[in-house]
Amino acid sequence: KAKRVVQLFMAGAASHLDLWDFKPDLIKHHGEPSDFGEHVEAFQNGLGPWMKPVWEFKPYGSSGKRISEPVAPLGAVIDDIAFVHNLIGKTGVHSQATYLQATGFDRPGFPGMGSWISYGLGSMNDNLPTFVALPDHRGFASNGPKNWASAFLPAMHQGTIIRPGTKNPIVDLHPPESAEYITKSAEDAGHSLLAKLNQAHASEREGDTRLEARIRSYELAARMQLAAPEALDISQEPAYIRNMYGLARDGRKWSKDINRAEEADYFGRKCLAARRLLERGVRFVQIWSGNDNSFPRRNWDSHEDVERDHGPLSNGMAVGASALIQDLKQRGMLEDTIILWTTEFGRMPSTQGSKGRDHNPYVFTNWLAGGGIKGGITHGESDQWGYKPLDRRNPTEVYDIHATIMHLLGIDHERLTFLKDSIDRRLTDVHGHVIKEILA
Repeated sequence: KAKRVVQLFMAGAASHLDLWDFKPDLIKHHGEPSDFGEHVEAFQNGLGPWMKPVWEFKPYGSSGKRISEPVAPLGAVIDDIAFVHNLIGKTGVHSQATYLQATGFDRPGFPGMGSWISYGLGSMNDNLPTFVALPDHRGFASNGPKNWASAFLPAMHQGTIIRPGTKNPIVDLHPPESAEYITKSAEDAGHSLLAKLNQAHASEREGDTRLEARIRSYELAARMQLAAPEALDISQEPAYIRNMYGLARDGRKWSKDINRAEEADYFGRKCLAARRLLERGVRFVQIWSGNDNSFPRRNWDSHEDVERDHGPLSNGMAVGASALIQDLKQRGMLEDTIILWTTEFGRMPSTQGSKGRDHNPYVFTNWLAGGGIKGGITHGESDQWGYKPLDRRNPTEVYDIHATIMHLLGIDHERLTFLKDSIDRRLTDVHGHVIKEILA
């Protein structure tokens, strides 16, 4: 049912307890000593008293799903979303957990999900990349570009970095202004020489895909010189669309103070660019949020202050994500575009310090919309504290999320494989089941 995927990745570990997974018992027992009924391996010192949600939760839509105040903009599309509240991880370490969500493995050396989809389905537009990554303007998440690398798949399937809203959204796409010496005849002569050198190089290295991938990337870059500027030119969008995405302040420079309006402007700009790329044939777009590693932190890794960090980030994300769902829906594209909201793990129901929360890999939330997903439902529950799955025998794993997305794209996750070191590798390793309960 689906042709395209948008992965919204909240780097640093967004708190399910303060955004999506409402736990009345945390309100009732706020400030009381936490008792998990078992020994808990905390990442830092985050086993203080029970801590209630930072914000009030309210019901939205005909489904009555409760979400918190900063993500209230998603209330407008809540009946299009399926929440998965019993997702478990394998580690509380950022780098490993990020790899797991992005590549299906908790260690380096494996292709990103977008690379697998590019490999399996190919391109829908010869003038734009199949897989695009839109990083946070503050920096890369853990592992950097390895999250969207092609690893052992042919190199042409790696993600292409685009930075909407910057002077050069795609680095080195055009020659520098100082290069006046580049003439058409000189360029043609250079291409002719390169073709001869490439042919000689390839004839001596049978089976090595790196040169072919580089040639293809340069050929794609040449075509992108015409296609990409138009695709990323959001000034062509009417004012009401830009406003819907939170871009009412077009052209204003970023302030050093992070607030909700600025986060909406930044995240919404990436979401709007994603929509324009999707409708022009890009298959997989990965949007990253929250990678400021200065101190005190201003990202989703809210050890010190959940309200300070999550407030602006979550509201900006909700404005952009809600607009993306509404925009795709009004264009008839939501029915064949999957949107996945994810993060590397959740956060603990107990306090770290007085305002923060520690890492919780034992349970967290993902949500999906569009592309054959049944909206307005919740699959799986966490326990009364949001500490572990309520049914610990039947949790949801990232392999199941990946298997479900592949299924909706028409791919059997067990059959899309690549032989590497005598092993038929796949995105879901040796795991994964399609979550039939969330299929429309």
